Amino acid sequence: MSIERENMPDLLAFSAPRSRAMTDDEVRAVLKEALAKVDLAGRRVLVLLPDSTRTAPVALQFKLLNELLAKAAAVDYLVALGTHMPMNDAALGKLLGAPVADGRCGQHRVFNHQWNKPETFVQLGAVSAAQVAKFSSGMLSLDVPVRVNRLVMEYDQIIVCGPVFPHEVVGFSGGNKYFFPGIAGAEMINVTHWMGALLTSMATIGAADTPMRRMIDHAAGLIPTPKLDIASVMHGRDLVGLFAGTMTGAWKAAVELSAALDIIYVPTPFTRVLAVMPELYDDLWTGAKGMYKTEPAVADGGEVVIYAPHITEVSYAHGHILDEIGYHVRDYFLAQWEAFKKYPWGVLAHSTHVRGGGTFVGGVEKPRINVTLATSIPAERCRKIGLGYLDPAAVKPEQWKGREKEGILYVPRAGEMLYRIKAG
Repeated sequence: MSIERENMPDLLAFSAPRSRAMTDDEVRAVLKEALAKVDLAGRRVLVLLPDSTRTAPVALQFKLLNELLAKAAAVDYLVALGTHMPMNDAALGKLLGAPVADGRCGQHRVFNHQWNKPETFVQLGAVSAAQVAKFSSGMLSLDVPVRVNRLVMEYDQIIVCGPVFPHEVVGFSGGNKYFFPGIAGAEMINVTHWMGALLTSMATIGAADTPMRRMIDHAAGLIPTPKLDIASVMHGRDLVGLFAGTMTGAWKAAVELSAALDIIYVPTPFTRVLAVMPELYDDLWTGAKGMYKTEPAVADGGEVVIYAPHITEVSYAHGHILDEIGYHVRDYFLAQWEAFKKYPWGVLAHSTHVRGGGTFVGGVEKPRINVTLATSIPAERCRKIGLGYLDPAAVKPEQWKGREKEGILYVPRAGEMLYRIKAG
């Protein structure tokens, strides 16, 4: 696969897609070429970064950006947490590969986005009810305030550094997703996530053009500060592609490569899947990617086992809500909307994404597949929230390996590769 420069006018610099990891010098060359075309000497620069739940070369990019932007007036960093929990100095230091103390790393300030603090935000306008109806093909119609972290208005240039993977809510991560939900207010987060839930994760994940992506791209256009996207493509732990340019141009180029590398097509569906979650996912809220990324390749009546003995919590930010509502298929909530519409729609969306497809007819819920937790979340709590339980000590991962012909799939380091049934 090749990406020709003349066909991508909104790319400033890129690495050719390859089957090996990029070297540090190659990464530096791409960043140097791109930054040379957007002279930032004497300018204040804010860099948006992923948190530790994403595999990305954050420490390397932090080091290189600081070096290449030495003539900027300031280079500060904002972790685009969405609704994830804030990172302490130790966690930030591990992410950046350099010590952080009191929110500073040397001369650079390092901020956590805090979605639940009103003083964090500035409102830049709204997506009108008519626009929302257009984006959602009439499924939703309401005015949605566009609120983002006010820091975006305090700098001369925004640089987004983030990996691109198949994603359950918007199709592929990266690009303007670093603004919505990355540093957004609750309104945009809730509406775009619920819109994705209405369409279902299976219909959305791995699709480049989705209603949610169109809506967040539209909202991002309300941010007046100039933006540069540095989109990375990972394969396992290796950085194999890097694209710098406009928020849509660099992102689209990265999506093309991610789609080729990160979607695995299998000939027939599996009856059981063991999704082994790495420790970068520290609760079910993030660890549920083991479900999202394998659900499309599971047969009706099959089972996904999320194997993560290190996970002890459903959600550090939203667990109390999930204990109330549980995990259910989309139609369960729609049939009882008056009772559930008061809850944060983003949490409802997460619930449906984890439970997967299914029906709710005559008061009877029938999920398409079973979802079982082999975590350190107690059996009683798993039953309370509507998910299966398997003692993680009883799981022998080696017994799951090499059994694809039996309809059993073992997925090491689950959460980033998407499995789908091969068409035809």
